[in-house]
Amino acid sequence: ELTQQQIQLALKHREAALIELDKLDCYDSFYEFVKRSWHVLEPSVPFVEGWAVKAICDSLQAVTEGKIKRLIINVPPGCTKSMTTSVLWAAWEWGPRGLSHHRFINASYEKTLSTRDLVRARDLILDEWFQERWPIAFKSDVAQKTYYENTNSGFRLATSVGGALTGFRGDRIVVDDPHDVRRAESEVMREEALRWWTETVPTRLNNADTSAIVLIMQRLHAKDLSGHSLQHIHDEDWVHLCLPMRFESDRRCSIAVPGFHFDDPRIVDGELLWPERFSEKAVTRLEAAMSSRGGSYAVSGQLQQRPVSREGGLFKLTNVQLTRDPPPTRAACRVRGWDLAATNKKGADYTVGLKMSVDDSGRIYIEDICRLRGSPHEVESAIRRAALMDGLDTVIYLPQDPGQAGKSQKAALATLLQGFNVRFSPESGDKVTRAIPFAAQWEAGNVVVRDAPWADAFITELSQFPLGDHDDQIDACSRAYSWIVQQTTSGPQIGSWAGSIVDLNALREEE
Repeated sequence: ELTQQQIQLALKHREAALIELDKLDCYDSFYEFVKRSWHVLEPSVPFVEGWAVKAICDSLQAVTEGKIKRLIINVPPGCTKSMTTSVLWAAWEWGPRGLSHHRFINASYEKTLSTRDLVRARDLILDEWFQERWPIAFKSDVAQKTYYENTNSGFRLATSVGGALTGFRGDRIVVDDPHDVRRAESEVMREEALRWWTETVPTRLNNADTSAIVLIMQRLHAKDLSGHSLQHIHDEDWVHLCLPMRFESDRRCSIAVPGFHFDDPRIVDGELLWPERFSEKAVTRLEAAMSSRGGSYAVSGQLQQRPVSREGGLFKLTNVQLTRDPPPTRAACRVRGWDLAATNKKGADYTVGLKMSVDDSGRIYIEDICRLRGSPHEVESAIRRAALMDGLDTVIYLPQDPGQAGKSQKAALATLLQGFNVRFSPESGDKVTRAIPFAAQWEAGNVVVRDAPWADAFITELSQFPLGDHDDQIDACSRAYSWIVQQTTSGPQIGSWAGSIVDLNALREEE
């Protein structure tokens, strides 16, 4: 509490007193610093308070105070994420917190964006308002837009995701929007970002025990940097602040780490994140605009921070039909389509064999799914066992890779499956294009899935396609359905089998 003498002194020197109060309040709270410094960078745009931006500020303050070492923030566009994280946070650490020796490495999908944020932070620090409170001097010979140093050995470096960082180590590595919205669908671009994130970033920390990594972004794909990091959230002490535009009670964000606690204060599903800034009318208009450009994926990812729709993408969960009834005894067509994985490493794709049939009315049944990660020998054994189980009335439909290797594999599998109706064809078109014909039948309610132990994994993969971690069951499904389409549109195509009919009982005994 202030003494009477201090109060009298403050009344005589009002400006000096206000400066001291600013210094005290801003030291205690990054959120207060954001509010009080906002006018310097945005003189014509008033700061709009809200619990959401305070949650971002508080989580960053927890990083400064050593309570969090790895932080992921997923937030919709327009929620001051770059201003708070890439501009003001470094200025707050250098100024009010007295950590001007801290070294910041900032990266975005384009270097121009991280450079913009460095320039804005320097403009704030050099402003009279800031210098009156926390005087900081810059080295005149190290004063570029993309890299500058202060006189206490602290620096800020702007780079791009994938950019070289040799020779630099940071106390804070901040990755802000690592993916370009237009390129997030590119597997090549995502893999490049992921390689940089996993191989370069961890080696550029100034101190492995105390330095921090912050990733802030809107979700764009199930396999974006957030998606990858969240898979390892328990292994690497990641803390996840997830703030969807509309509240979803089954995904309520709750954080509890020593010294820091947060619970999304919303209660009602659909409640807005920051109504003071984004009204219901504004959000509805934004959702409509994003849906018109990118469908439900854009809204689910960029606004809801869930890159796969609750209801499903191409395959809506509302169209799931499970049955415990046996499949038709006499099917118009029955086939097991295969998708073959190239490796059996942990986390790799699966080899999948999906058995499908269609009755005379056109109703499609998913009868069985065989799914494994295995060596070439284990995969061949699984294909043969499935053939024995299915019998001679089920076509075995396998993909054929291009080139000589594909021909050799075809010959080996044909020999393995002598006596069965085995067919081969190369894949054509992308995965989504191949899946669309079956998706149309799914949407029309013509598909029934057997209620079996494998059904949950299959339906989950359907709901996440094409943004999920795996799509092997969809590929096998698309292949199986493409055979059915061939038979139902052009009549039976029995052709030559892969060898003569053999004694199935003898084969089973051999197995």
